[in-house]
Amino acid sequence: FSGPAHLFRLAGKCFSFVESTYKYEFCPFHNVTQHEQTFRWNAYSGILGIWHEWEINNNTFVGMWMREGDSCETKSRQTKVHLVCGKSNKLAYVSEPSTCVYSLTFETPLVCHPHSLLVYPTLTEALQRKWDEAEQLLYDELITDQGYKKLLKEIFEEAGLLKATEENEVEKQSKKITLEFETVEKCSKEYKQLSEEIKKLRVLLGQHGIAYKGNSGE
Repeated sequence: FSGPAHLFRLAGKCFSFVESTYKYEFCPFHNVTQHEQTFRWNAYSGILGIWHEWEINNNTFVGMWMREGDSCETKSRQTKVHLVCGKSNKLAYVSEPSTCVYSLTFETPLVCHPHSLLVYPTLTEALQRKWDEAEQLLYDELITDQGYKKLLKEIFEEAGLLKATEENEVEKQSKKITLEFETVEKCSKEYKQLSEEIKKLRVLLGQHGIAYKGNSGE
């Protein structure tokens, strides 16, 4: 489980919705299934997605992504579940905006409070501090909006709210062997250290009578 703790009470429960000949079932933090209620010998019954991660927009939980469902042509079925305020817990609407990508609307009184879906309160103190630091860096104009969003994404991934993609994992590994600076301060510090090392190396070369040719750019 991840996300707002008050939503965990939905775990272990399932909510169904019938439209035409199909019955949809949403089990929060588990999966979404579809069952064709006909007497056809090949009536479809399968998984439209398994609990994967949150969708976060404007620092607010806006939906749950259920991914890696049954295969559909060249991809897997997936479902986004929108959480909206309602008088009772119920699956209210189902659609298929694009092939094998489904959209469900789930009503619940658990999200009616204006602060019920805020991301910040769900984080640990350590991650909240990281977020505060990112806010300060943005305020001081030491990072760009893009850099700020990148830092937030890393915080959400560390909190288990988002799943790191394979590309992100490769990027994290490459960071260990490449020079990459998220802030001006870090870049300046690294530059100073490198400059000192270059001076030492030039002295060492001079002591051994080796000519040094280069410029500041190199």
